[in-house]
Amino acid sequence: MADLKTKYLGLDIKSPLVASASALSKKLDNIKAMEDAGLGAVVLYSLFEEEIINEQLALYHFLTRGSESFAEAITYYPDLEKYNSGPDKYLQLIRTAKEAVDIPVIGSLNGVSTGGWIKYAKLIEEAGADALELNMYFVSTDPQLSSDVLEKAHIELVSDIRKSIKIPLSVKLSPFYSSIPHFSASLVKAGAKGLVLFNRFYQPDLDIEALEVVPKLELSRSSDMQLPLRWIAILYDRVAADFALTSGVHSAEDIVKALMAGATVAMTASALISNGIGFAGALIEELAQWMNDYEYKSVDQMRGTLSQKNVAEPAAFERANYMKALTLYDNRIMYTG
Repeated sequence: MADLKTKYLGLDIKSPLVASASALSKKLDNIKAMEDAGLGAVVLYSLFEEEIINEQLALYHFLTRGSESFAEAITYYPDLEKYNSGPDKYLQLIRTAKEAVDIPVIGSLNGVSTGGWIKYAKLIEEAGADALELNMYFVSTDPQLSSDVLEKAHIELVSDIRKSIKIPLSVKLSPFYSSIPHFSASLVKAGAKGLVLFNRFYQPDLDIEALEVVPKLELSRSSDMQLPLRWIAILYDRVAADFALTSGVHSAEDIVKALMAGATVAMTASALISNGIGFAGALIEELAQWMNDYEYKSVDQMRGTLSQKNVAEPAAFERANYMKALTLYDNRIMYTG
């Protein structure tokens, strides 16, 4: 029988399929179901410093509005202990999850200030998280902000957080950095043990009748994994990190591709949202069956076999693939016509 066990961020996990950060992890019962389905670990939904600040400002406004004019009105307000305007709910979820499941529970954090990143990273560690994923969801819109300045700031941030906590760190990246290999290596040097490729940037849409910018959420498809698949294959064994492929993992075949490219784990959320958490169990069973059929004894044996370093034609991951794809497309049009 194929051995699905592996290590991610130094943590022992029972399978290479991990639940990526999503709203599913807001409920303890869902986290329990993830363990029961065979998932190797769960990354909790992200704690956003910006959201905490906004909640605290809103609460302050609510409690102080009109209090000077209507002193008696303060009696209408519920007990302050019933408010949740900070990270308490998130931290309590970590504590209860750690008591309820045996799989690693990984916190996820998105900050807006260096002090905020460090403060909440420490709180997440103190709550008992096994590791921390830094969700660097940042859209640069300032023409005066150079890529060099932005990347140095992120590298320094990782270094500062690494010095402040002891649990393993991973960094969830976007694909929009000018030199992904150099930036990835710099993050690892700064203290990141894992790199999660890639963060999905939910693009806004335009309502042309209401003349508004509106949010738009679309779940991933298997085709979305091609970009992280390519970069993990390129970075494997060149950057000393555990790679997690996220976006587009919907089948056992997708998991196999991720591992063969060089990923330590494959992460999924959209597939679980679409098909239910129990779907993870089917994926893991199919993965084990595929490995048995093709005589792979362990996931470690598979890892990196189709990375750029190990394939017969390394240029296939670079410009040569662009030219071949265009040629294939041209030929298809010609033969169809």
